Amino acid sequence: MTYHTSRRRLLGFASSLALTGALMTSGSLSQASTLPTTQQDGIETPSSDGLGVAPGQHFWDALALKPQTAWSRLREAFQWQAQWQADHRHPRVQAWIDHYRASPHNIVEITERARPWLAWITEQIETRDLPGEIALLPFIESSFDPRARSHMGATGLWQIMPRTGEALGLQRSGAWDGRLDVVSSTRAALDYIELQADQWYEGDIELSLAAYNAGAGTVNRARRIALSRGRPGHYWDLDLPAETMDYVPKLLAISAIIADPIRYGVSLPEIDEAPAFAQIPVTRALTLSEAARLAGVPQGQLAELNPGLLASRATPRQVRRLLVPAERAERLLAALETRQSPAGDGNPSIHVVQRGDTLSAIASRHAVAMVDLARWNDIQRLDTLQPGQQLTLSGR
Repeated sequence: MTYHTSRRRLLGFASSLALTGALMTSGSLSQASTLPTTQQDGIETPSSDGLGVAPGQHFWDALALKPQTAWSRLREAFQWQAQWQADHRHPRVQAWIDHYRASPHNIVEITERARPWLAWITEQIETRDLPGEIALLPFIESSFDPRARSHMGATGLWQIMPRTGEALGLQRSGAWDGRLDVVSSTRAALDYIELQADQWYEGDIELSLAAYNAGAGTVNRARRIALSRGRPGHYWDLDLPAETMDYVPKLLAISAIIADPIRYGVSLPEIDEAPAFAQIPVTRALTLSEAARLAGVPQGQLAELNPGLLASRATPRQVRRLLVPAERAERLLAALETRQSPAGDGNPSIHVVQRGDTLSAIASRHAVAMVDLARWNDIQRLDTLQPGQQLTLSGR
């Protein structure tokens, strides 16, 4: 079994040399890796596509009654399942299927945590024409916990190491960590997987996934040894660290269970096909409490959607967008537009920077102290004002 990208895409990273040398590792133990190893010997239920066609009911009638879900859309994006079945199931994959199915409640718990992210991640996978199975990589890496941290320093849904994150452009500061931000880290992780597949492995995604786990240096050395011994040099031919030897089999195993949950006695949580969140641009300093109040949602819900925001305040200098529940996006946008009309238009709490404005002049115009205006808007340098930038005049 060897799986390749269906297209080749060259990604322009200014820091490609740094990226090539960076090592990535899952590090921390996920819930997936701590499931019991005893096998379940119960009788399997017959394979089913989950449509539940009643006697006398036509297949297409049942299909029409079943709306698309995040799970069904993900299954449509799977590219490896048919080949894996045709290859009579690699024993390492089957061993992990038995491992996971022994504790189906753990699968349900982890997939429940995928609720806010699964539909959006699947969209990104589809856009790149990558195998849908990769959308389940966070199951292996972090148990779909965006705040997961390993003792080795890997962080976030995709468990990105600091050095690799820097090479991928994921910014970090005392107020922001792009590795924790699901949107930024997902794009970076997929970029990294595609880049390595094209740069080192002629589009071989399995080898790229192995390198994602163990580092390209480790995989390349193992591959050279395999080739010197007359082996093809595919993932399944290599002698790799134990965790990496299990990495692709784990992904194929959980994908097989998601592909046919009824067969494996798993009841997946219902997740809508549409992404659960919307992205709102941050054009002025905005606290989570203010955003939550304007959107009409609990502040804790916004904090869960924005784990990269280490402080409770978003500023344009550090954060480009805020994630909010999709059904609340229009309300928040309307509220922000009302509050961000230029000074003099009936909204004294916001000033929209015009060309030629200085912080001193703005402070004088609105009778506030310049140091307060800078503090309220997290302005570190006086020459960083940009036309269209919105400044709060009250610190709220």
